[in-house]
Amino acid sequence: MKNNSMLNEFILLGLANSWELEIFFFVIFFLAYASIMVGNSLIILMVTFDSHLHYTPMYFLLANLSFLDMTLSTVTVPKMITDFFREKKTISLWGCMAQMFLVHLLGGSEMSLLVVMAIDRYVAICKPLHYTTIMNRRILLGSVFLSWVVGFVHTMSQMAFVVSLSFCGPNVIDDVFCDLPLVMRLACTDTYILDLLVIADSGLLSLICFILLLVSYIVILVTVHHRSSGGLSKAMSTLSAHITVVTLFFGPIILIYAWPVNIYALDKFLSVFFAVITPLLNPIIYSLRNQEMKAAMIRLRSRHISSRPILEIMLMMM
Repeated sequence: MKNNSMLNEFILLGLANSWELEIFFFVIFFLAYASIMVGNSLIILMVTFDSHLHYTPMYFLLANLSFLDMTLSTVTVPKMITDFFREKKTISLWGCMAQMFLVHLLGGSEMSLLVVMAIDRYVAICKPLHYTTIMNRRILLGSVFLSWVVGFVHTMSQMAFVVSLSFCGPNVIDDVFCDLPLVMRLACTDTYILDLLVIADSGLLSLICFILLLVSYIVILVTVHHRSSGGLSKAMSTLSAHITVVTLFFGPIILIYAWPVNIYALDKFLSVFFAVITPLLNPIIYSLRNQEMKAAMIRLRSRHISSRPILEIMLMMM
C-alpha cells in the first residue's frame, strides 16, 4: 500500500465546542464505555466458565457478539473520550485508515454473526428435537470463522482503494471518528466511482442482511403460528430482543450509507449511536435480563467468585 498523500493527519471536529458540553459528553461516554466493557465482559465470563451456557449454541454466539461489540467500542470510543480534553482533535493519516479498516471489519463480522444467530433461533424454535445435532460445535466454529471472513472481505474490498487516494487539501472531518464517506470527500481526486462502490458494498450488505433477518423472523413466527397459537406468544417473547437489536443495529448503518442527503448533525448522531449505543444492546437486551444468565451468575456466586463488587452490582441492577 503506497502512501500518495501530502497530509499526515486529519482534524476531527467532535461533538461540541464549549467546555461545559465537552465535560458533559466526557462523563456520559466514559460511563457508557465502562458499562460496555463490564457488561460484555460479564457475558463472556459467564459463557466461558459456566458449563450450562458454554455448550449452548445461542450463548456461544452471544459471547462472540460481545467480543465484537467490545472491540468495536475500543476502536472508536477511547479516542472520542480523550479528544474532549484536546483543543485540537487530530488523528494521523494511518491511524484514520486503521480505524476505518477495523470499524468495517468488525461491523461486517457482526452483521454476518447476527444472521447466524437468526438461523440458530429458527432451528431452536422450529426444529427443537434436532437443535443440538444441527447446531453442533463444528457448525458454530465454522459460522463464527465465516463471519470474520465476510468482515475481512468487506473491509478490504473498500480499503484497498481508499489507501491509494491523495489528500492534499482540507483535512477537517466533521465527525467523532473516521469513516469512509467523510474521508473520501477530502480526497484530491474524483471519488465518484469509489463512492458508488462504498454504497454498493456497505449499504447493500447491511440492507440485504437486514432483509434476510426480518424474513427469517417472519418465517419463524408463521411456522410457530401454524403449529400452536400458544407457541406464538412464547416465540414472540424470545424473538423480541433479537428483533430490537437487529433494528437498532442496522437502522443507523442503512441511514449512513443509503441516505441521499448529507446532514452532518445526523451523521454525528448515527456515528455515536453505532459506536456507543449498539454495543450496549447485547448486555442490556440479550443477556442481563435473561433468566439463564441470572442462574449462571448465581451458580458462579456459589463458587465464591461472584462475591466481587462488580458482579454484585450487576446482580442488584437486574
